[in-house]
Amino acid sequence: MPKKAPAILQKACRSCKYIIEEDTAVCPSCGGTDFSTDWSGLVVILDPDTSEIAKILGVKRAGRYAIRVR
Repeated sequence: MPKKAPAILQKACRSCKYIIEEDTAVCPSCGGTDFSTDWSGLVVILDPDTSEIAKILGVKRAGRYAIRVR
């Protein structure tokens, strides 16, 4: 029986929706400490200066963001 790779747990910052690893204590994007593991949707921003989606979402930093955080 093949082994499964361990799941990488991730959480989203409730303030800016930046997605980070489960063991991170402070959001590298906004400095927030309120997180949720209950999030859905994913947007990857590569260049926030030229991205229309980044402007709509108010994103200033490249990275992965949740669409909805509960």
